[in-house]
Amino acid sequence: MTDVNTILAEADKALDQSLDRLFDLVRIPSISTDTAYKEDCRRAAERIVADLSGLGFSAALRDTPGHPMVVAHFEPKGATGKVPHFLFYGHYDVQPPDPLDKWMTPPFQPEKRTGKDGIVRLYGRGTADDKGQLMTFIEAMRAWITTTGTLPLKATILIEGEEESGSPSLIPFLKQNRGELSCDAAFVCDTNMWDEKTPAITTRLRGMVKDEITITGPRVDLHSGAYGGPAANPIRILSRLLSKLHDKNGKVTIPGFYEGVSDLPKEVKVQWQKLKFSDRKFLREVGLSVPAGEKGKGALEQVWARPTAEVNGIWGGYMGAGTKTVIPSQAHAKLTFRLVGKQKPEKILKAFRAFAKAEVPKDCRIDFAAYGSGSPASEIAGTSPLIRKSAKALKDEFGRDTALIGSGGSIPIVRYFKDILGMDSVLIGFGLNDDALHSPNEKYNLSSFHRGIRSWVRILAALAR
Repeated sequence: MTDVNTILAEADKALDQSLDRLFDLVRIPSISTDTAYKEDCRRAAERIVADLSGLGFSAALRDTPGHPMVVAHFEPKGATGKVPHFLFYGHYDVQPPDPLDKWMTPPFQPEKRTGKDGIVRLYGRGTADDKGQLMTFIEAMRAWITTTGTLPLKATILIEGEEESGSPSLIPFLKQNRGELSCDAAFVCDTNMWDEKTPAITTRLRGMVKDEITITGPRVDLHSGAYGGPAANPIRILSRLLSKLHDKNGKVTIPGFYEGVSDLPKEVKVQWQKLKFSDRKFLREVGLSVPAGEKGKGALEQVWARPTAEVNGIWGGYMGAGTKTVIPSQAHAKLTFRLVGKQKPEKILKAFRAFAKAEVPKDCRIDFAAYGSGSPASEIAGTSPLIRKSAKALKDEFGRDTALIGSGGSIPIVRYFKDILGMDSVLIGFGLNDDALHSPNEKYNLSSFHRGIRSWVRILAALAR
């Protein structure tokens, strides 16, 4: 195998050209949620196909009922015997840039700027989420192919165009192309480092299920002077229901809610303690100071390894200026439940609905929205050979131990790869917490882009051994 340092030197030499290709992609306003940008989404996909084809991939744009997928394959030259085969996933679509007046520079005119702190940052919608991230592994593959004429392993690339709008075409596409897309494992580049100097692999993702409830009392809004007292008030009923979701120690009171939830293993707890995470600083950055949630659980454990029941919105009655003395006919609330371990979304949903129904008087009605079945949590063991190899490659690049971290959010593609294609996922990304994803002035540090490319050069070598 060619010396990795030779390939790293090629990646360094070509950094300016890599940056030009990223900026060309960022200039395309591939906003998947707005039909006005349908052709731009197609243009972004076509650009990626052309780029990969030029590298020797068998690449194609694949139409779906929504925005097209990009699928590309590379067969290594001169390979003998069984060659490792991995899928690399990213998405070319981006969030809408609104509010436009908050951007320092136009969102689709990418710019490289050096801050007062001396850090060089790349600004523009999609620089981090996810064009900059996916380009790190494409540019690493470019460095390999430019230097050696081939890749050290068999690669399949899947780039979708609907991640920011719920991926409605993804599940059918995976099912229809199961044979073509199934590999030894998938690598997902849509996550963060621990900090700008410490690489990370995300090994835990919480699942999620959501619900919306409507409580109906009287058939119309009532005058609170004429009916206040004897008439059931849906807002009072809803408030009482929601107040009973948690006990005084922050635990969720829904019967059976914690089935499938295990205590954090001691070795994981020790590892997370070494990250020296400050709960106080974490809360202070968002204007809070007093820890909430489950007593006895630190912020990292709560966010990465514990389930939650959260009220995301509540409304009903008169909400205009001034006052209006009514007892409303209806009250509404939206909720989400973040899941861990072996919690089953459908079981959690069923348990919550039974809990909610028990709080509603007989002459009132409760209705639930149909949001789908949700997704369970995902976890890959830190002892996995793929994790070990990738963590060592990242340490070689950054000179620091790779942090094995969790995520409080959900990345549904990981469950789809497992349930539909039968393969685990490894989540490696180079974003930072201050990248302003989905917000004005989204950015990606130049160091994240550069060292991301170098990291994938090393990871590809490690996976091939």
